[in-house]
Amino acid sequence: MKLNSIVNRYILKEMLAPFSINLIVFTFLFLMAELIKITNWIVNYSLSIFSVLKLIFFTMPWFLMFVIPMSVMLAVVLTFLRLSADNEIVALKSCGMSVYGLLPPVLIFSFAGFFITLFMTLYGVPKAKATLEDMVVEMAASNVDIGLKERTFNDAFKNVMLYVNKIDINQKKLINIFIEDKRQRNIVSTVIAPEGRLFSEPGKFIFHMVLSNGTIHQTNLKELSANSIRFDTYKLSLDLKKEIEKAEERKKNREEMSIAELQQVVNESTIKDGNYYKAQIVIQRRFSIPAACLALGLLAFPLGVQSTSGKRSSGLILCLFFFLLYYLLLTVGYTLGKKGIYPPVIGMWLPNLTMAGIGLYFLFQTTKDKSLRIERLLQRIVQLISRLRHFKHVHH
Repeated sequence: MKLNSIVNRYILKEMLAPFSINLIVFTFLFLMAELIKITNWIVNYSLSIFSVLKLIFFTMPWFLMFVIPMSVMLAVVLTFLRLSADNEIVALKSCGMSVYGLLPPVLIFSFAGFFITLFMTLYGVPKAKATLEDMVVEMAASNVDIGLKERTFNDAFKNVMLYVNKIDINQKKLINIFIEDKRQRNIVSTVIAPEGRLFSEPGKFIFHMVLSNGTIHQTNLKELSANSIRFDTYKLSLDLKKEIEKAEERKKNREEMSIAELQQVVNESTIKDGNYYKAQIVIQRRFSIPAACLALGLLAFPLGVQSTSGKRSSGLILCLFFFLLYYLLLTVGYTLGKKGIYPPVIGMWLPNLTMAGIGLYFLFQTTKDKSLRIERLLQRIVQLISRLRHFKHVHH
């Protein structure tokens, strides 16, 4: 019993380092993917570094929800790859410890990943999503040009439709502007100008658009009359305060809802439409993704134990392959589940059941000192994929 306790603590300690490194590496890759957007915010829109860091911080829970299971899997396989390479597993077996004796620290570590990810899915992601939405509204109010997009109709302002063909960020200039203003009762004003500039009143959420050398076409719907006015300079004031208050009262999207709120959406749905299935998917996903830590950790254990020094890279490659397979099954389950092709519970839990089934098979093979027969398994997977492609081709 004393040997088991020492070994358990030793293996758990060994898994912490690769787990931490994996989290750091994947976080760095995430930041690299967002680097261009972050630089654009800081340079062109004068956002403070603190504001950008807050945006990144509240984006992280959604990202970590998927990264933690992968980090658990890689930590387990890398730890046992090293133990196998250094013949420490052989030494432990010679002391009378079985393969099953090495499993408890893996389960403890996987359960720790499960609870951390469960906290992320149940509390971290909903809170972060809600906070992020509020921050985006505030930032758009303070920097309205962030919300403007070239060649896109913008209806952020009530009764005002804004279209800008091109935005010169460096000079803060708008080029080829079209505005439809319905704020006056029974009067529709259409403003067309080749260029303009946007100014704001700090803290008041009021923006002024100064247009140059344009035309105003006014239509009186009540009197059925129309007139046109040419101008050298025209000032249009836009108030975002009411829109911010309206945004604060907006309905939550599914990712911001708690489990109780999502279940209420499901219970109140009179028909099984897209909203019904998507709410069910989010409920199931919040539990299935944390459970992936257990399934993937169980699968990684025999991959690491059975990888000899000559096949160390194969264990890592197979680990990445099975994670990609898991993610592929999860994506397919989400796509088919939200369309109601089959129940969302199947789509969200089938990847876990598949990985756990493969992991148990590998574990039984390992305890019997038999080869995992990876080649045969991969061959069957390839045959299954080819059959599915043939089946799809025949039915199309």
